[in-house]
Amino acid sequence: MAPAVIAGFDRLVAAVQANCHVTDARHARNMTMCTYLLEMRELYRWESGAAQTAPLPRGEVATWLTGREALWAAFEEAEYLPLPVAGGEVDPFDAAAVNHALLPHDLVYGAGIGRFGKPQFFLGALEREESRDGVRILVARREYARDLAPAVAALRDGTITVRLESLRRVLWEKVEGWTVKRPDGALRAALDAYDFAGDAEAALERMAAAEAETLILHELGESRAGRLLGPEWEAMLSGLTRRRAEVFARAARDHLADCLVTLPALLERDAAASIHLWFASLDGMRRDLFPRLAGAYAAWRDGDRGRALRAAAESGVAHWQGVCGQILALHAQHGDDAEAAIEALAEAADARL
Repeated sequence: MAPAVIAGFDRLVAAVQANCHVTDARHARNMTMCTYLLEMRELYRWESGAAQTAPLPRGEVATWLTGREALWAAFEEAEYLPLPVAGGEVDPFDAAAVNHALLPHDLVYGAGIGRFGKPQFFLGALEREESRDGVRILVARREYARDLAPAVAALRDGTITVRLESLRRVLWEKVEGWTVKRPDGALRAALDAYDFAGDAEAALERMAAAEAETLILHELGESRAGRLLGPEWEAMLSGLTRRRAEVFARAARDHLADCLVTLPALLERDAAASIHLWFASLDGMRRDLFPRLAGAYAAWRDGDRGRALRAAAESGVAHWQGVCGQILALHAQHGDDAEAAIEALAEAADARL
């Protein structure tokens, strides 16, 4: 569907993009240099309208990067702007109020606090709206305003937002990274399942459409996990300031969500390509905390019809709910001083499954 005409659209885009500049100016330098350069490359590609598969002119990208950093210097002390919608001004973090005004015009807005305390904003065209398990789902396609390192999916205030354009970019980064050495493994299996050896552009579209569903399943799992853990979880998470403590807490809750919903649903649907890609994305602390999954995935590839994966997910529900409960208990006991204890729990053998 094409977005309907809305008065003041250009002013709205400008305000959302200005807020994106503010959050990037304040937080972009907290990334590792490698991540920063990759995300800046993709931001340039988005702003310039370059095709996802097109090579980028290094000189132009370098000049743009210098200019963008200079632009951010002017925004670093700026305040977030209210958004001009419905004839008034709305707090940029009040996504529900903004979407109440925009959804009838086939536009969708997202705002919230992401990883490591970085505010995130975007404005896009609405692809579709649906509801499952009492959760509203908004899927966006083309993006008119965005910040650096966008979250491709998020659950906030009972609403899941999925961003197809950003998802395609993230998926293509995976494909590009794989082509350097073309190793065997889960990602190669996923690319073969989506037939990237044929028409890569068409394969990317198929992958993005299918993996948007995987993201929705994960966020539905987050919703169920939230009901199990209670509102104290989000309050605790938002107060964490040490990176490792936050990564561990998010990884434990992600595993709970995927054991509750994502893995059982993918197995029930026999969604082989998505299962391969889920395991291709299992890295870092999430992989280290759940070593049982490696053997279960190998058994699935060897033809056990998912028995080991189902068993791992069933065991994972109780285990990860318990680990999350331990994190909450440490926070309740120690308050703002809990992060060292949470990091110690991340190293404990009984935190793993």
